[in-house]
Amino acid sequence: MLRYLLTRLLSLALTLLAASLVIFVVLEIVPGDVASVMLGMNATEEALAALREQLGLNDPLVLRYFTWITGFFTGDLGMSYTYRVPISQLIGQRLVVSLPLALLALALSTLIAIPVGLIAATRAGKAADTSIMGATQLGIAVPNFWFAMFLVLIFAINLRWFPSGGFAGWDNGLFAGLKSLTLPAIALAVQQASIMARVTRSATLETLHQDYIRTARAKGLTKRQTVLRHALRNAMIPVLTILGLQFSFLLAGAIIIENVFFLPGLGRLIFQAITQNDLIVVKSVVMLLVFAIVLVNFLVDLAYAAIDPRLRLRT
Repeated sequence: MLRYLLTRLLSLALTLLAASLVIFVVLEIVPGDVASVMLGMNATEEALAALREQLGLNDPLVLRYFTWITGFFTGDLGMSYTYRVPISQLIGQRLVVSLPLALLALALSTLIAIPVGLIAATRAGKAADTSIMGATQLGIAVPNFWFAMFLVLIFAINLRWFPSGGFAGWDNGLFAGLKSLTLPAIALAVQQASIMARVTRSATLETLHQDYIRTARAKGLTKRQTVLRHALRNAMIPVLTILGLQFSFLLAGAIIIENVFFLPGLGRLIFQAITQNDLIVVKSVVMLLVFAIVLVNFLVDLAYAAIDPRLRLRT
């Protein structure tokens, strides 16, 4: 197990190194002067010189990369040109919205998808299976921003059960914060639950045709016991893969939903930073999201090993 863990840690470190180099180089080769891009064509030479000094553009390329990456891992991400506050402070303010939103959406999609996928698999070819697969196809096809507007129309404008947008803040209590995130989380969860339900069904169906499942039934286990004790565990590896990818998407790809509901999250921060040419914020936030994605994939690899010991023995 130790060798497996060390191998995955080395892979994580190399991936982060490669990602940081790509992000740094891409923003360094932006056509024209970075300071001119951020300040615009009408900026004075004094303002350009001051910004170049602030961003360290006068330093050698290798030194700039080393300063940025060490600052990233020590929490010193620099100062946002647009907001005039430390980038770490900006990220902290937005992360308390985006992270709970992603976790809530992931929890909702998992609670819906796995039972639904199991029901469809155990009733393959029947009316329940056909209905579930049709519903999941619709869930995948409908854009989440359209579904978000539908939720606002029904539950915010007509029924007035939830706010139509904005974030109440955790200072006003856990209930107020979760209430603000409920509709966005549902809008994000529907599509992800549809995908996960289909993967759960396919993986479970494949597992149900294995010899050990027939042996378990021959020993007297009921169909329910066989599915829950044996089939589900062995079908969880592809489901875990989808879970890892979905969490990464929910954390980094909720830009449209955050804009629909006017949520001050990381997705909205990236959108605003791009429109305002605040490239230093873009660079740091994108690197943070890459780190989160790589870390989640690392945790998924560990979950693989916990579910299937054969993976540990192969390494």
